[in-house]
Amino acid sequence: MVEIKKIEENLWKIEKQKKMQVPILIIASKKILEGIKRDDTIKQAINMAYLPGVLKNIVVLPDAHQGYGACIGGVAAYDLEKGVISPGEIGYDINCGVGLLTTNISKEEFMPKREKILHNLKRTIPSGVGRGGKRYSKETIKKVLVDGAKWAIDNGYGTKEDLERIEENGRMSGANPEDVSERAIARGLPQLGTLGAGNHFIDIMVIDEIYDKDTAKVFGLEKGKIGIMIHCGSRGLGHQVASDYLKLTEDKYGTKDLPDRELVYAPINSNIGQKYLSAMRCSANFAFCNRQMIMHEIRKILKEDFPDKKSSLVYDVCHNIAKIEEHMIDNKKKNVLVVRKGATRSFGPGRKELSEVYRKVGQPVLIPGSMSTNSFVLVGKKEAETISFSSSAHGAGRAHSRSWTHKTLNQKQVKDILAKKNIILEGSFKGTMEESELSYKDVEEVIKVTEKANLSKKVAKLKPIAVMIG
Repeated sequence: MVEIKKIEENLWKIEKQKKMQVPILIIASKKILEGIKRDDTIKQAINMAYLPGVLKNIVVLPDAHQGYGACIGGVAAYDLEKGVISPGEIGYDINCGVGLLTTNISKEEFMPKREKILHNLKRTIPSGVGRGGKRYSKETIKKVLVDGAKWAIDNGYGTKEDLERIEENGRMSGANPEDVSERAIARGLPQLGTLGAGNHFIDIMVIDEIYDKDTAKVFGLEKGKIGIMIHCGSRGLGHQVASDYLKLTEDKYGTKDLPDRELVYAPINSNIGQKYLSAMRCSANFAFCNRQMIMHEIRKILKEDFPDKKSSLVYDVCHNIAKIEEHMIDNKKKNVLVVRKGATRSFGPGRKELSEVYRKVGQPVLIPGSMSTNSFVLVGKKEAETISFSSSAHGAGRAHSRSWTHKTLNQKQVKDILAKKNIILEGSFKGTMEESELSYKDVEEVIKVTEKANLSKKVAKLKPIAVMIG
């Protein structure tokens, strides 16, 4: 048991103790904190605080829950000279992320076509465990690992304007395909443009409410219009990269004195550390390209029924990733390695990393709910730099494990909720059960805490009307 002190509303702290290098900051309401205490989130955050070279504090976000090694909804920053990199802290689904496409199609126009369009999405975009689509050559996949979404644009899957609306412009530099195993590349050959399974989804939503008219206008959000959210990652390729480097790191450095072997690490400046970061960036680029290609297919399907309507990408964000960024550490600006696991970057206005399109207002922050609850678009705030290393929640966050879902719920309960809310669904039995709103935290509470803690500010609410789940 550890003491969790209340600092102020929605802000809690665990002081540094024993082998912890830094304290832990928890951003949560009392209600959310009680939920967080029910699994190993706190224990995993403490374990993260043991790692060498970690700076300032570990941040636990309001959607946090237990993950592999490190908690999902956890953020840490490392000194570039003394710090370490842990593949488990980033996780298996490297650059699992969300993209939001907005349209000028009204709800009234869309509803008569809703079932047809959802069916066409399910028929066209491969989804499910291990499911692949078109098989690409090794040479092509290696180009994708370097160029990311740019490869998709260069090959006709979107426009140059899309790249301005993707984190890192859809391409992380420092990605060398030679650091990715043949096994990982082989797993990626048939998986570009595919959704996968688990909590990966395509949600068709109505922009239901606008909170900040000026920012919404910059983002291209209009009340009553249709938006489509895509959530997926680097598929089997990223999973294999994580597996490969967990083993390489353990073989080289061992697990002695580790609080959890899943957090096995290598020094950032070591050969393995640098190779992992390169392979992680390759995986991130694969994921950027993957979401871009899915978005292109969605646009094609929409054009069949709405040939005169327009669509534009609002933004595409990373979740599980490590990046070198400048932050204030001990009142000094310092380049550090920020690790976000199940967290969204939330830069406020003026950050050089943002494209000119959004530099004056701040970064779009996309926070999906579950398949039958609202999703939100927020905008990053300057204050988040000092509170959370410019990080925000990435979703509602699981309240219950997948095994709990199968033991406790039945399909009728889940489908009744969807029917009452007039949401249609195409998806697997497993996905339908595991992604029910009954398995997730209250997204409205997560958003309220996120906004009150100055991590990001509400811009718009989106209400689901059709869901495709992996």
